[in-house]
Amino acid sequence: MRKKKHRSLALLCAVALILSAALSACDSGGGGGAEIGAINDTAKEGDAAGNAGGTNAKADNAKPENDADAAAPADEGAAPAEDVKLTDFKQSPALDSFAVALKDRLPEDYKITNEMPSSLLKYEVGTYGGTLRTVTSVVDWDADVFIMNDEALLNTPGLLGEEVTGNVLKSYEMSDDEKTFTFHMRKGLKWSDGQPVTTEDVRFAVEDVLFNKELTPIFPAWLNAGGDPNGKPFAFELIDEYTFKLSFDQPYGGLLLSLAVQGWRGYTDLLKPAHFLKNYHTKYTELAKLEPEIKKAGFKKGEWVNLFNDVDVTNWDLTKPRAIGFPVLYPWMMTKKTNTTATFERNPYYFKVDSAGNQLPYIDKIQSTLVQDIEMVTLKTIAGEVDFSRESASLVKMPLYRENESKGFKALLSNLHVSPTDIFLNLSSSDKNWSQVVNDVRFRKALSLALDRDEIIDSIYYGFAEKNSWQDSTYNVDEANKLLDEMGMKKGSDGFRAGPDGKKFTIPLEVGAQAPDIVPMTELVVEMWKQLGLDVTMKKIDGTLWGKRNEANELKATIIWAADPMWYYGDWGQGIWGPAWNLYNTSGGKKGVKPPDDVAAFYQSLARANVANPKDAKAIVDNEIKKALGDKFYFIVPLQNVKQPLIVNAKLRNVGNENALAVATDYAGEQLFFGK
Repeated sequence: MRKKKHRSLALLCAVALILSAALSACDSGGGGGAEIGAINDTAKEGDAAGNAGGTNAKADNAKPENDADAAAPADEGAAPAEDVKLTDFKQSPALDSFAVALKDRLPEDYKITNEMPSSLLKYEVGTYGGTLRTVTSVVDWDADVFIMNDEALLNTPGLLGEEVTGNVLKSYEMSDDEKTFTFHMRKGLKWSDGQPVTTEDVRFAVEDVLFNKELTPIFPAWLNAGGDPNGKPFAFELIDEYTFKLSFDQPYGGLLLSLAVQGWRGYTDLLKPAHFLKNYHTKYTELAKLEPEIKKAGFKKGEWVNLFNDVDVTNWDLTKPRAIGFPVLYPWMMTKKTNTTATFERNPYYFKVDSAGNQLPYIDKIQSTLVQDIEMVTLKTIAGEVDFSRESASLVKMPLYRENESKGFKALLSNLHVSPTDIFLNLSSSDKNWSQVVNDVRFRKALSLALDRDEIIDSIYYGFAEKNSWQDSTYNVDEANKLLDEMGMKKGSDGFRAGPDGKKFTIPLEVGAQAPDIVPMTELVVEMWKQLGLDVTMKKIDGTLWGKRNEANELKATIIWAADPMWYYGDWGQGIWGPAWNLYNTSGGKKGVKPPDDVAAFYQSLARANVANPKDAKAIVDNEIKKALGDKFYFIVPLQNVKQPLIVNAKLRNVGNENALAVATDYAGEQLFFGK
């Protein structure tokens, strides 16, 4: 008998004491939702279908005229608007003794924050002060702190991919043929050390780093025309101190969303503090003068490239100790690092303000604490020692969170930005027996038919998920068995079905602990597929080993996430269900194995979505990409609209509502503040 699909949280809390004893068995490492680092490691440059739209992101603002001592009082419902002209500006009292006045720190073209649309956040003008406490179990990495700080050149409010507006850059124009992009910088923008940000910083990043073969031996595919590894790189044109152009030899409307959010890459590919990094570049500093620094850093004589890469702190390095002292544009910058804590303090030159003219961020400091493992993260969270936790929060622990809310925090439910536990069979495996079976679409359909999604939703996600609407979610074990019978997969005397070689056919699911729902989901899938007479095994392996086995085309079956809700990422699991085929596609046929015609057509749809504007790209995703996945079951996506816990201090304000992606609240971290 199927269980009721939606349980109330009241019922969940009633069984919390029973569940909490068993929860740790379901969560031996990894974090809730997608780990950003893992996404970055597994995503392939050129795969992502980043798409953009609009013709110009405007920011018509007035120059600051004066300082003020304190923030305006909270004004519930005040919505930031980029076209408002402000005349009165205020700063945190923590900066009252700062040597440079606010009017000389804010850019003339300041940005009025718009990271969250009004449909997802009822914005309050906040008050200053406080330290935001986060916790992580990964050395030199805190995903929540990373996203709160990471600033992209452009942004897409709410991470929805529906519009692209200015961010670090003030605005842009895209030509009608979607080949040429003109970008306007914010006049008066300054690095965290007070030095001006101009097109010289862009020119340096482009000409002296990206187009320098020593520093960039492999040019980033996403900066080629159409994001194609074999495409021609962009042409760079410096117009004036605050204007530059990027031009491609074919339409590439998808570039704008690539600059806004795709890959969480931030501004650091195309914008670097030239005044700082020229001191480590042999074009501007003699190698002989660099030798002492090279030696001090532990590199061999003449290895200036290694030295440069070590001192060039990209966005991915912002939580590492070497980020201390590096000029940045983030709301907070690392100022202290010990074995157990990392401290981030407000950037006095941060370029965003709220609608009342208060310089952001509201919160003065972030303190990230390193603990031994994910269980220690949970213990600190339920003890009320954490003010913000999304990455390490898991739905399976929701009863435990709710049981301990009296400790001063709230356990909220927002939307997860990935489809969390998708099922992948390696269709490009070199094992001929395996390949013959899994490449028969009837086999993949049979496996899908054997999944009781109601039970999955109820048992793993406590009712806070839905069946996939674009891939058949029917549960019919009898029909599944008929399909396997049609394939000739007969059952032997042991009750197991045989493959083409006449031997028992085994599905060896190998999974990591990248997220706490993966293992219990896999255990459930194993039992469901055994009903078909299939020999199904599960092996839990280290996440690093998982990545290596996947890259080597050695994984045959696994369960992990894809980025369906963030459709513009172009992450449709192609690097997992067909790693050898995907390598062929991304290398321009130089590596890997040539895919079959239907998969090649799928790649073509991905490529066209990659270069299209948002409206056209979304149509390609819905009408071609999802249709192909629905018909062919290249991988199985059982669920959609999964909820993710967001643990926040009970006094924390400007948190996105239940319709927002949980990660979007991280993205708008500078708007958070402590209320009364």
